[in-house]
Amino acid sequence: MKVTPLTGAIGASVEGIRLDEPIGRDVFETLHTAFLERCTLVFRGQHISPTTQVQFARLWGDPVVTAMLNPLDGNPEVVQLTNIKKETTATEAWHYDAAFTEAPPKISILSAVTVPAGGDTMWSNQYLAYENLSAGLQKTVRGLNIRFHGLRLGRMMNVAEDEIPTAVHPLVRTHPETGRKALYVGHRENVCIDGWSREESADFLEYLYTASVTPDNVYRHMWQEGDVVMWDNRCTMHYAVHDYDDADRVLNRVTLHGEVPA
Repeated sequence: MKVTPLTGAIGASVEGIRLDEPIGRDVFETLHTAFLERCTLVFRGQHISPTTQVQFARLWGDPVVTAMLNPLDGNPEVVQLTNIKKETTATEAWHYDAAFTEAPPKISILSAVTVPAGGDTMWSNQYLAYENLSAGLQKTVRGLNIRFHGLRLGRMMNVAEDEIPTAVHPLVRTHPETGRKALYVGHRENVCIDGWSREESADFLEYLYTASVTPDNVYRHMWQEGDVVMWDNRCTMHYAVHDYDDADRVLNRVTLHGEVPA
């Protein structure tokens, strides 16, 4: 097995391993170390079934289906992401998966079934987003909480606004395994600083949002059928580019139970 960094900031490719074959303890420990260091792992040419995807996911934790999403028929732990129109997509913005829940998933795993020309996904290292702030601003944001609303996803799924979940988390969260601090911010439509008005929050959060996704922090993945990509939802944001019109784009996703951010 070979692990190769994909950028200076985030991401690594993993070669010489089949996810549909048994993974021993030593191999898993190597993967786990690489995952914590690189935040996002890419496995090319896997072509795994939903059942295999869940089996691999269970090595890392317990699967959970995000609120407001529906599982794949016959696979209750898998959500299939398909052909969402550009004007209604909830993922064409930098975001965390299900940050509007009390305990957002810790890990997400995508398996590419059908991919168009385009439809890339980008990930941003939120450790660096925090560490690159000035010492004074780091001190300020450590004392704030942020309220997340599932507005974009709720609208896409036609959920009544009064039924859309919301949760309050620290604006800077500490990773429970690495101990590193990561900025925990999201798209301005979905967030505001708890205790502030949206008007008071808007410019401040827009600055943090923009600064956190500078090119130096980002890996952009060009999907191929059979790819599997997993990322740490506690220290990365991601963005799904919708530049493929009505072409087919089908990916299966498994997310894993996470911790309450602290």
